[in-house]
Amino acid sequence: MVEERIRELAAEVGIELPPVRVTGDDPVLPSVFRVGGAAAVAVGAATAAAAALGGGGREVAVDVREAAAAFRDERHFRIDGVAGELWAPLSGDYRAADGWVRLHCNFDHHRDAALAALGLPPDAGRDAVVRACAGRAAVEVEESVTAAGGCAAAMRSRAEWREHPQARGVAAAPLVGLTRLGDTRLGDPGGVRAPRRGGRRPLDGVRVLDLTRVIAGPVATRTLAAHGAQVLRVGAGHLPEVPGLVIGTAFGKRSCHLDLRTAAGSAALRDLVAGADVFVQSYRPGALRSLGFGPGELAAIRPGIVCVDVSAYGGHGPWALRRGFDSLVQMACGIAHEGGDGSRPHPLPAQVLDHATGYLAAFGAMAALLRRSAEGGSWRVELSLAGTARWLDGLGRVDGAATPEPEVADLIEETDSAFGRLTYLRPPGTVGGVSPYWASPPPENGEHPPAWW
Repeated sequence: MVEERIRELAAEVGIELPPVRVTGDDPVLPSVFRVGGAAAVAVGAATAAAAALGGGGREVAVDVREAAAAFRDERHFRIDGVAGELWAPLSGDYRAADGWVRLHCNFDHHRDAALAALGLPPDAGRDAVVRACAGRAAVEVEESVTAAGGCAAAMRSRAEWREHPQARGVAAAPLVGLTRLGDTRLGDPGGVRAPRRGGRRPLDGVRVLDLTRVIAGPVATRTLAAHGAQVLRVGAGHLPEVPGLVIGTAFGKRSCHLDLRTAAGSAALRDLVAGADVFVQSYRPGALRSLGFGPGELAAIRPGIVCVDVSAYGGHGPWALRRGFDSLVQMACGIAHEGGDGSRPHPLPAQVLDHATGYLAAFGAMAALLRRSAEGGSWRVELSLAGTARWLDGLGRVDGAATPEPEVADLIEETDSAFGRLTYLRPPGTVGGVSPYWASPPPENGEHPPAWW
């Protein structure tokens, strides 16, 4: 199944990939969904694309257990032996008058919006939120919190989601959308430079701008860094973060701060774009375009650029501009409903939508680089968590609800950093028997200047 699905992905984006040797099979994590298979497909496709960019000729391999473990790497990440907090106190599932609703309150402004929508004071605790949700319909909470600028999702069944207008928009889009933005060809004045061959690593010389947060986007750029890309994360001091996730997904990257609301910050980003190969962003659709950094503008600044857009619910449909996170998309798309037999939400055993979308985004970026090498042009890659949820649903089911936790001790490594001693899972997959790796530990936020090196 894994090998066939990887071939389907390659055909979808119009590239050829070397064969992938797969070891292991589902179930590897406790779930009825084919989580291990999904992980192996996403990791295998990204690893094969890296091998193709490196010139091919070496065996590509992926192990299902190792790939599935990578989808939970934030659970194994430690700083001086201590795990970080991944969920804020008010984030979670709440029983509504007619079902369940989930609130995502990891960012303070999302928490404040949820409390305001529920008619609660800013210092309200979980008990007050429980009472407020219990007296309202789940969709009512979802809509009121969303309208207030927060993040929420009512639990829907698979059948209910399929009838939703946004589900129809998601179904009409490919899993990894790859489209050409312009007609620049190799060798044209101002065109793209051919990729450098013969480097030690497949993505040596490839420059990546990372304007992402949380998990999916940072996993995509961290994967590109693991195969040798120069990745510069562009954040800002005023943007909220989940500290543990930022550190754990920053291996192999540099980090700078730019305030894109200012003329100086915007000019600095334009200078960076002019020297970039790949631009990965996970802002809400249209947010960066409003600042002058939509795909068309990026291609005008840097002919030959690859623009990777990651969103929650896709770029089209009534929810295209809606904020969303993995746990919310699981609720909305029927995954949490099926996992709990409809009685209460039961999520996947990992942030599968985030991690799968991240690896698929890295795959899409590398597929676009391969197409650019052969055809020239600027390219756009589009993915959504909801699209990944639909794909996971289509992989079928497995009798895996009672599967024991897998052993991961052999996958864990340690390194020193500015934050202390880090414990982490090594990147999955191999090319020619060699695992990808990160050349540097996570940097401190904003540690570096906004410049290429």
